[in-house]
Amino acid sequence: MRERTFRGQLVSQVTELEPPKRVLDLGTGTGSLAIALAKALPQAQIVGLDADPDALARAKAKAVAEANATAGAGRGESIEWIQGRVERLPFPDGAFEALTCSLLLHHLEPAVKRQALSECLRVLAPAGSLHIADWGAPHDPVMRFAFFGIQLLDGFSPTRDHVRGALPELIEQAGFAQVRVRERLRTCWGSLDLISATRPVA
Repeated sequence: MRERTFRGQLVSQVTELEPPKRVLDLGTGTGSLAIALAKALPQAQIVGLDADPDALARAKAKAVAEANATAGAGRGESIEWIQGRVERLPFPDGAFEALTCSLLLHHLEPAVKRQALSECLRVLAPAGSLHIADWGAPHDPVMRFAFFGIQLLDGFSPTRDHVRGALPELIEQAGFAQVRVRERLRTCWGSLDLISATRPVA
């Protein structure tokens, strides 16, 4: 999966410009990306959102354990873990300067995926940035064959836009600007795209 690589690159994308004050990690799962963001941005408020309460409990425990193990006691508790759904984000408009989302969108049916991207735009402040790691169009027949396994696991309907390489287009249709694929990684499950975009100022 090359998780260490793509997570590190997402963190670098978030921190490459003016450090954001509030960062939302969508579909945070067990919290690995949110924890990495907290380490890289000690002055920022990090929020991890997931629909699964069990995953959030593991994320909280992991954050505290890692903070204690690295003499960063208190930093693990500073991440806010919130249960919620990506298509109905429980935050006001413009609440975050940056938003991350890794390996989540390909689980969502097309209509839900579009609603989730619209919600991402809504909760980002003007000029706020979106950073996504998710499956894209296969590099070659080998990557296409590898991605077939993901489609069997997660369904052909949710992954259809990904195998077509249509995710950047969907992000633009949601209202984002400066949409670009930063990098395409080869993994044992297929081609992983790292994408960034911004919310227009006006």
